[in-house]
Amino acid sequence: QVHLVESGGGLVQPGGSLRLSCTASGSIFMTTSMGWYRQAPGNQRELVANIVSTLDPIYADSVKGRFTASRNNAENAIYLQMDSLTPEDTGVYFCHAAIQKTPTTATRPYWGQGTQVTVSS
Repeated sequence: QVHLVESGGGLVQPGGSLRLSCTASGSIFMTTSMGWYRQAPGNQRELVANIVSTLDPIYADSVKGRFTASRNNAENAIYLQMDSLTPEDTGVYFCHAAIQKTPTTATRPYWGQGTQVTVSS
């Protein structure tokens, strides 16, 4: 079994900051990529940031310059520092990881349960 557990969501005023954390645990041989997606009510889930291996993160245009993603590969963890938050950042944030459980199995996608981020005054 593989589990992704997120933490750090909450309610924050516009202009404020939040830091999300996600850790993958269980039967893991290799974690190829880890990233964050978000889904606002009535909208499709969209990519926020993604990190493949040790490469630089990629970001959605809407969060560039405000959000910073980082990984701790040794701990199968990913973080998302969110600054200058706006109401448009409100949504459920999901952690995603592409994980290979053994050297002979295929890489599969895994999702966390999601953490709510609400930006409101």
